[in-house]
Amino acid sequence: MPSLKDIKKRIGSVKNTSQITKAMKMVSAAKLRRAQDAVVAARPYADKLHDVLSSLAMREDPDIHSLLKERGRGKALVVLFTADRGLCGGFNANVSKEAERFIREKTDGFDEY
Repeated sequence: MPSLKDIKKRIGSVKNTSQITKAMKMVSAAKLRRAQDAVVAARPYADKLHDVLSSLAMREDPDIHSLLKERGRGKALVVLFTADRGLCGGFNANVSKEAERFIREKTDGFDEY
């Protein structure tokens, strides 16, 4: 049977743990709020980008813009965008693997720079 001193130690330990948990909740709530604000701030840009891409995709004449013209088999550039923040799991690795698979599928190989 635990002594009174042991019980008081356990109670103190539980109190310390609850204080740490409360502080962690406050920090994560602040980070969540910042992330939500960033999403809301980026919404107009995402909407405009969607409008522009939809407009380009719906055009009947691909010769309207030089970047939309189909070209011969010359050199091409693949630009890859990945995340620069933590907690993205294997996202960057998966994007890189998919890009390499795409390049190998479309070409006989590729030059790395």
